[in-house]
Amino acid sequence: MARTFPRSVAPALVKDNRKKASVRSITAPRIYALIFAGGISLIAGGCQQNKVAQAAGPAMQAMPVKTVAVTLAPVAQSSEYVATIKSRHSATLQPQVSGRLTQILARSGDHVKVGQPLMTIDAQPQLATVQAQRATEQQKKALFDYNTIQLNRQRKLFDAGVTSRDALDQAEQAFGNSKADYESAVALRKTQEEQLNYYTIRSPYNGIVGDIPVHVGDYVSSSTVLTTVDESGDLEAYIYVPTDRASQVKLGLDVEISDTNGKLLEKTRIDFLSPQVDPTMQGILVKAPVHSTEEIMRNAQMVKARVIWNTSPMAVVPVLAVTRLGGQTFAFVVRQANGHAIAAEVPVTLGETVGNTYAVLAGLKEGDQVIVSGTQFLVNGMPVLPLGA
Repeated sequence: MARTFPRSVAPALVKDNRKKASVRSITAPRIYALIFAGGISLIAGGCQQNKVAQAAGPAMQAMPVKTVAVTLAPVAQSSEYVATIKSRHSATLQPQVSGRLTQILARSGDHVKVGQPLMTIDAQPQLATVQAQRATEQQKKALFDYNTIQLNRQRKLFDAGVTSRDALDQAEQAFGNSKADYESAVALRKTQEEQLNYYTIRSPYNGIVGDIPVHVGDYVSSSTVLTTVDESGDLEAYIYVPTDRASQVKLGLDVEISDTNGKLLEKTRIDFLSPQVDPTMQGILVKAPVHSTEEIMRNAQMVKARVIWNTSPMAVVPVLAVTRLGGQTFAFVVRQANGHAIAAEVPVTLGETVGNTYAVLAGLKEGDQVIVSGTQFLVNGMPVLPLGA
């Protein structure tokens, strides 16, 4: 059965139903539009944020590095010069007689003993002279012996009254003359024999033979240089210090002797200071004693001499902390920026090398933390993670 409403109620219900239908028909599309627009907005916002994040890139991570604190150490202020090793006792051998060399019994660099024969000169002419003098000596001796016998005889006859005083005096005079002649012949023979020794050149002391510029068969005289002999074990370094250091050079300064490769050979001290400037070298000659070693053994050998003027405390850094770029030296130091550690590139001025460290004249101070690992990968301002040495 159909349901019936009063007239006053029916129009109201119809109007209300129309309003609800109108609300349903209008509100749903708008909601869908709003939802769609919101989604688009969210997607667009997310894309924009991704683009910003991509533009900014990922955050740089800190690089782990080892650091060492700059410390103070005694550093020598020094100057290096070329020095010449010379023997305190060096002999230049020249013959005392003239003649041709018949033998050379030593070589350059040989260690020889005192009195050892080094060379011989042809001595045949001198041998002939010695033989002749020996014959003369024998002749004089025979006459001397005869006069000695005659003198003794005349003395006996004079004592017996057989001969006169005049005969005895003549016998004594003949004896004296023959004695003087014989003694003179003996002395001359000894002189000629001693001169015979000059034909053998011998070493004046224990030492090392130098250069031998002569050869067997060469004619030599008293002006000919045969060789040199330098006494081993008693050497000294000749160092010429520039005149601008005249106020600093003094006796007792430490000197380090090294070879041409920088190897330390000996530590010594200045024991001689010349009172005048050498006109040729335009420097002040100083000497320091040096002991003979396998590296130092020859006269006129060239070495390096490092004269130490004074020693004072200076900042030092390990060699690994120093980098070079375009002729300039740098070191990376740990600094704080916005609460984070970064590597700061600092130009430094280096001084002397002390073992495996450099003395720093400028750029760093005691306590600075310098980076000693991975310096080839660092850039100025790069975040780092200090680990200590």
